[in-house]
Amino acid sequence: MNDPRVPWRHKRREMMAIARINPVAKWLAKNKRRSDAGCKSCKKAREQRGASTENLPEETHGHINSAFCDGMAATVMAAHHFIWRHLYASMQTAQTPTSKLRFVTPDKECSMNTLWQEEVLEQICSRESLMEKAADIAKTISAKQNERARYDFDPTMFYENRFWNRRPDDIVINQNHRTLSILEFKWSSDRNEDFLVVKEYEANEQHRSIIEALKAAAPEWMFEQINFVAGRRGAVVENDFYNKLEKLNVQAGKRTGFWRCMCSAYAKRMTLM
Repeated sequence: MNDPRVPWRHKRREMMAIARINPVAKWLAKNKRRSDAGCKSCKKAREQRGASTENLPEETHGHINSAFCDGMAATVMAAHHFIWRHLYASMQTAQTPTSKLRFVTPDKECSMNTLWQEEVLEQICSRESLMEKAADIAKTISAKQNERARYDFDPTMFYENRFWNRRPDDIVINQNHRTLSILEFKWSSDRNEDFLVVKEYEANEQHRSIIEALKAAAPEWMFEQINFVAGRRGAVVENDFYNKLEKLNVQAGKRTGFWRCMCSAYAKRMTLM
């Protein structure tokens, strides 16, 4: 809020959101200033592509700050990637001198299909072996409502394509210790104290098929998922945050600076929203 680079209109909107008086459609409908609570951004996006505007989701602050909002999805994803790349670059530059970790995707998020063209990952297990182990595991994860059409068309290809289209935020490996970590960044409303638990579960479920398939295909390696969770107001659970930085060999003297790094990235992210 004290950053002079952030425009006043963004600060004002953020303060209104924190106070829960953001004039979104649900709030306006509750106060009888609108006839319905349907999301205006979703309606506009659907109209532009000629889709039905019936059964619009409620326009809440949480909805318009999520990728589930048709009209805001691209902006929300851009903000997510901006913050994660900022944090990711900081982790790389703060590695301990003796660190043997290798960050596989330094430039951008990649699908599993692209990742498994990397020689270093093919050496852990072949693409064919990984898909063989993933086939049964993937079937335990039900198709979502928006995936039903593809599932009904060809269930076998649906599961295979869904697996290879998974996009972890990054993969970090240590060949000396034979460890591989999937990194995932989530940001969420931090009004509720359990936001870390909720997003940890969501992130682990998102990539469960990858972790389980890797464990089955390469039992001599160790696999884990490391999730970084931040609130939309820049909050993190400090002990959890710093413990994960330690796992990734970030120098002890530089870990506390990552809190400021997150807040700085959050302030810049506000200009994208």
